[in-house]
Amino acid sequence: MDQNEITLNQLQNEVNDWIQTIGVRYFSELTNLAILVEEVGELSRLMARKYGDQSFKSGESAEQIPSEIGDILFVLTCLANQMGISLQDVIKSTIQKNTNRDLNRHKNNPKL
Repeated sequence: MDQNEITLNQLQNEVNDWIQTIGVRYFSELTNLAILVEEVGELSRLMARKYGDQSFKSGESAEQIPSEIGDILFVLTCLANQMGISLQDVIKSTIQKNTNRDLNRHKNNPKL
């Protein structure tokens, strides 16, 4: 692993440290859910302009997409921290669930 890369556990610790020192405290879970939805909407708006039929408004650009993904990851990490959920554990579980469900499904899909 590159020394600049971090594990999901390290990400959770880093976000928690930031919240405790700079953010003062976590917003409520419901507030963070609303913020997450807002951030996903901002990503959606940019994606619609880059890959869809809409054009960019003044001040918008596709270069903002990575920042919006970062914002989503940050808020999602806050929610996981607040609820005591390990991102490492849930992604492993989700990959296993998807593997079991879709082992042959996509291979046999003539649309792909």
